[in-house]
Amino acid sequence: MPISKGRAMPLNLAEYLNASVNAPIPSLPATADGEDPRIFSGSDCHGLWYSAVLVVPSLLFLLYLAFHAKKNLKKLSNGGSYIMISYYALVWVAGLLNLAWCALQGWQCSGGKAVAWNVLSLFTASAIMCLEISLVAFLLQDNYRGGVEGLAQTFLISGIAVSVDLLLKAIYVFGFGVPLFMAGIGSTSGVMWGLWFFHKLMLTAVYGFILFVHFSKWREKLPPRPAFYNYIVIMFAFGVVTLLACGLAGIGAGFGIWLYNLTDVCYHSLYLPFLYVTFLADFFQEEEFLLDNAYYSEMKDAGFFDADWD
Repeated sequence: MPISKGRAMPLNLAEYLNASVNAPIPSLPATADGEDPRIFSGSDCHGLWYSAVLVVPSLLFLLYLAFHAKKNLKKLSNGGSYIMISYYALVWVAGLLNLAWCALQGWQCSGGKAVAWNVLSLFTASAIMCLEISLVAFLLQDNYRGGVEGLAQTFLISGIAVSVDLLLKAIYVFGFGVPLFMAGIGSTSGVMWGLWFFHKLMLTAVYGFILFVHFSKWREKLPPRPAFYNYIVIMFAFGVVTLLACGLAGIGAGFGIWLYNLTDVCYHSLYLPFLYVTFLADFFQEEEFLLDNAYYSEMKDAGFFDADWD
């Protein structure tokens, strides 16, 4: 009996050593294409209500676009604005990608879908970011209906910015395994939050600079459009809140992750409708507004409103 125990000890010790060598180091978890194994657990996945809050507004917005598509396309074909045509098409592309991103939240919790989720997230973020940057670049030209030259200048600026942003994100996600797009399910990667903080800081700084110019002696160089500045104020405030969320999450505060999730939901569910109502809706309603004015002028000339002066 003592001999058998002595023979069993080396075998158990060898198994222990082999298991210890083959096991991943806890401080440096194995990652693949931005996938952190520690964050893939069923209890951390988003629930039904979270997905519904994302999907329903995105779906309603696309249904609204589809319902008015015939009238809007007619307006675009008669208007001859290359910038508005391109921007309307980009809104459709961003809307479809955003709906797919909202509907496929479960991919975050599936290890086999990590690559597909990261690719979808990259293209969705790039499409929306292209809208965001090109809008600011376009409006700063003070040329609401520019031609090919204005279109090229606008999308050259946004194209360069989005391409650099897409390349850097792809390098961090697929090259260094940083789970940039897994933040919604509780990742505590300090590198990830640092990158998001820097990314949001750049956009917030642009909005802050525009507000500074607007309230300075150089404000006449900016376009006199109230809706534009309302948009800038809201996006600047939103950027400040997102920066706060990234900073708190970076130091491990649970409230920071919750706040970032909230800003992420608001951005993906409300930004495209907000942008459309602020800028594109007026363009598509302009024809109806002019037609109403024409009817009013004809009725006034016919004397329908003479009784109002008696």
